[in-house]
Amino acid sequence: MRRDSAGSEAANRSWWDADADAYHAEHAAFLGVDSADGDFVWCPEGLREAEAGLLGTVGPGTVAVEIGCGSAPCSRWLAAQGAAVVGIDISAGMLRRGLPQVRGGNPLLVQAGAERLPVADGAADVVCSAFGGIPFVADSAQVMAEAYRVLRPGGRFVFSVNHPMRWTFLDDPGPEGLVATLSYFDRSPYVETDDDGAPTYVEHHRTMGDRIREIVGAGLRVVDVLEPEWPEGFTQEWGQWSPLRGAIFPGTAIFCCEKPG
Repeated sequence: MRRDSAGSEAANRSWWDADADAYHAEHAAFLGVDSADGDFVWCPEGLREAEAGLLGTVGPGTVAVEIGCGSAPCSRWLAAQGAAVVGIDISAGMLRRGLPQVRGGNPLLVQAGAERLPVADGAADVVCSAFGGIPFVADSAQVMAEAYRVLRPGGRFVFSVNHPMRWTFLDDPGPEGLVATLSYFDRSPYVETDDDGAPTYVEHHRTMGDRIREIVGAGLRVVDVLEPEWPEGFTQEWGQWSPLRGAIFPGTAIFCCEKPG
């Protein structure tokens, strides 16, 4: 069972290609996939970039790169603000789902992995990832290094992932998901396999300290870490995210970083 970068990428590319239709049937409306200008939703708690402003000022002249863009609602939202955007994802099926809404070639959608961004050094003002790519790669430290490489000095990198503490709980939105079951310090990947034992889905765990060390080790500076609270009156469930769990502990961590100028 391969759990290295190539193995994880191959398994997850196949998974998202196969799951693209089902994923969008469930989540497209929430994410704004089919709206003309897309939408930028950071997490299942519904925090939007239009309200949070985590990327700073984005407008004409801004060059933005989205890692793990999927069907690119976030990339299209950035483009609607006037930015020139490159959206990158390993899944052709996910990218294909977003193509009908792309206007004038912006965003430019590219099939590639997060550990090897097809972007020139210092080309981007902003790099972002909303649950895209980072939990699914074996070498997330390399993703941080790539973000540093493609950013100009003073550029910002912001990414959201499942909160590291969620690793200790089962992916259950109900009462069974409130009981700590797994070791927070066990960094073995979660792997699903087919009947022949071949990996079909791989997700990797990093502790909060791991995340910070990878960011700092890449040369980036941590500006803020957000743990969005569950919104009052918000009843929608998304996989393991639910009002029951969200009222007790965080489901998402958003890391805001900058490349020193």
